[in-house]
Amino acid sequence: MQQRYVEFIHDVLITLHANIREIKERRNFATPEELTYIEAKLLAYNEMLSILQSSADEFGIDRKEIGL
Repeated sequence: MQQRYVEFIHDVLITLHANIREIKERRNFATPEELTYIEAKLLAYNEMLSILQSSADEFGIDRKEIGL
């Protein structure tokens, strides 16, 4: 069962990192109207990563072990 949770976390992190990369690429070609939306979305993804990092620290989980 433990391995399923690790795989789940890895899947979530891979998706977050992929979305961050995609948003950063879109930012380079965004119109001024899109830029605000893109920056807000990028901020939200980075905030989610920060939350996961803080939680890992609180639970004594090695960040590198789970891909943070």
